[in-house]
Amino acid sequence: MTDFLKMDVFFVVTTIAVVVVAALMSYLLWRVSRILEHIEHISEQVALEADAIRDDLALVRADIRRGKGKLQSFVELFGKIYKRPKKRGSNLDK
Repeated sequence: MTDFLKMDVFFVVTTIAVVVVAALMSYLLWRVSRILEHIEHISEQVALEADAIRDDLALVRADIRRGKGKLQSFVELFGKIYKRPKKRGSNLDK
């Protein structure tokens, strides 16, 4: 085999390897971006629920300050939580 032919084979093999590695890296980056999008969605949902819990606890504190019984406030809290409308159409329901 001549040196020129060896050089051509080397460049063809190297080109194929670079294309395969680039395709794998592109796929990997695409998957990581999808995972990060899901994490962002979950963190938004957690923040919304934390705000709702904070509001519910503020209502309980206000009831206690006004003199209502502690047990009655907790019963009302759980009643309000149970009556809250559930969110439909999220990916987590599936």
